[in-house]
Amino acid sequence: MRKTTFIQAINEALREEMQRDERVFLIGEDIGHYGGLFRVTRNLLDEFGERRVIDTPISEQGFMGMAVGAAMAGLRPIVELMYMDFYLVCADQIFNQAAKMHYMTGGLLNVPMVIRGQQGGGKGYGSQHSSSVESTFAQFPGIKVVAPSTPYDAKGLLVSAIRDENPVLFLEHKMLYFTRGELPDAEVDYTVPIGKSEVKRAGKDLTLATFGYTLLQALEAAEELQAEQGIDLEIVDLRSITPLDMEGVLTSVARTGRLLAVHESQSNAGIGAEIVARTYEEAPYLLKAPARRLGMAPASLPVSKPLEEELLPWKRNIKAAVLEMMK
Repeated sequence: MRKTTFIQAINEALREEMQRDERVFLIGEDIGHYGGLFRVTRNLLDEFGERRVIDTPISEQGFMGMAVGAAMAGLRPIVELMYMDFYLVCADQIFNQAAKMHYMTGGLLNVPMVIRGQQGGGKGYGSQHSSSVESTFAQFPGIKVVAPSTPYDAKGLLVSAIRDENPVLFLEHKMLYFTRGELPDAEVDYTVPIGKSEVKRAGKDLTLATFGYTLLQALEAAEELQAEQGIDLEIVDLRSITPLDMEGVLTSVARTGRLLAVHESQSNAGIGAEIVARTYEEAPYLLKAPARRLGMAPASLPVSKPLEEELLPWKRNIKAAVLEMMK
C-alpha cells in the first residue's frame, strides 16, 4: 500500500482504464491542454492524444449528447462536468436519453458512460457552483450514482463505473481532492462494488450513515464525541446512492438502535429522508429512538465561508444532532 491523494487516485483510474480499453475516451471543458479545473485529467492528453481526450466548447448539452450517442454506438465515454450544477443545462440528454434508453429499446441498447465531476460546498464558490445533486439523480431509474470518500474507494469505484454497462454518475466532492489515503500499488487491478456500503468506524450507540466529504466530518465529530461525552458512533459510508445498500445500514442499526442519516444536499426530499423512511418501512423494530436526517439548511449557499459553514451539515451540526438524539 502507498499514500496518495484523491485526485491522483482518480487520475490513475482514468489512465489505467484508457490503457486497458481503447473504447474509453474523455470529453469535457478544459480537460485536455489545461488538465481539468482541479487537474484531475492532467497529462492524459500527452499520452492518449486529442482523439481520446477531447476539449469541448462551453456547451454541456452538445457534448453530453455526443457522449450518449457514442455510448450507444459501442464506445465508453467519460464526461466531465466542470461543476455538477451544470447538469441542468444537459438534463434532457442525461435523464430522458442516457437513463431511459436501455428500457425504451427493450434491452437492445446499452449506454455505458460515466458522468464525473465535483460537487458540494466548502470553497466559497456560491450558489451556482456548490450544489449537491445526488438526490435529484436518484429520482431517475436507469442511472447509477456513486460518491466515494477515500482515495481507495475513488479509484475502485471509478473503475467499476467505467466497466459498467449502464450510465453512472460519479460524484467527487471538491473538499476531498487533496485528502490523502492508502492505495494499492499501481499494478494491482482492483474494483470496489457499486451498491455496497462499508463501516468506516465501528461503534455501539448510534449509526451515522453518510458519504462524500461529510464522512470525514462525521469521523472527526465521532472522535470528539467519544472524548467529550463517551458517545460511541458507528459510521457507515454509503459509497453508492443508487443502488442504495439498505441492508448495510440496517445491519448497523441492529447493533446501535439509533440512526442519523447525514448528507450535504438539503434535508427536504433528500436521500436521508429515503433512508429514514425505508428504515421505518423495513425494520422499525430495530429502533429504540426516532431516526433522524440531517442535511443542509433550506437556502442557497452564500459565498461567505462562515455563513456557508453555518448552513452545511458538518462537524458542529453533526455533533449537535447526535447530542439531541442521545438525550
